[in-house]
Amino acid sequence: MDPIAFEIGPFSVRWYGILMSTSLALGTFLAYWEAMKQKIDPDHVINLVIVAAPLAFIGARVYYVIFRWSYYSKNPSEIPAIWHGGLAIHGALIMGTLAGYFYVKRQGLNFWQMADIVAPSIVLGQAIGRWGNFFNQEAYGYPTNLPWAMYIDGAYRHPTFLYESLWDFGIFLFLLWFRRRKGLRRGEVFLTYAIAYSAGRFVIEGFRTDSLMLGSLRMAQVISVVIIIAAAAVIYYRRKISVDNKYF
Repeated sequence: MDPIAFEIGPFSVRWYGILMSTSLALGTFLAYWEAMKQKIDPDHVINLVIVAAPLAFIGARVYYVIFRWSYYSKNPSEIPAIWHGGLAIHGALIMGTLAGYFYVKRQGLNFWQMADIVAPSIVLGQAIGRWGNFFNQEAYGYPTNLPWAMYIDGAYRHPTFLYESLWDFGIFLFLLWFRRRKGLRRGEVFLTYAIAYSAGRFVIEGFRTDSLMLGSLRMAQVISVVIIIAAAAVIYYRRKISVDNKYF
């Protein structure tokens, strides 16, 4: 599979970039529309994307480089070479969430409300972006003889990028329904996204051959467990003490 969609003179336009741009545009439109429905100035969504998206992108790369430092310390010229792959979604989520928190705090907005607005956009973006791994022939799994296996790197393998894309799209549809339920507290759409995504990622990561490792542990699985516990604890705590204040 050719990762390059087309070329304009000396410039190559890659499928990964097209898919990332598409996911960002669709996610922004979806959040913009929801902000209007909730009577929030939708310009905040645009500003949030301008602030958080570049930092999330940087966070994704920094996270990946840190956990592959044994390679990048010997090949520093490869650190900015994102066209060779190497963006970690957990790094993007951590940095993007922090950037979003400080933006809404500065603007006097409710963090949890904004987090709920953008949660479906985030997971939709992940569902679309995973197809960039398909074109780059990365993020695949172990060899298998299952009928849906894909021929990658000399063998028929688990298409783990497809597994995650389908899981993420399912979460997206679920969140669209879930956020209309009565009795939800602000933040529970976002926290439910965090739990659902992390549960799926924990399982799917076990099939992958290129996991970032923390010793003998798969880092994505460790982070997923931490996120599940933390998000569930926040939901329980906020319901237990009946709080719904401006930022927590």
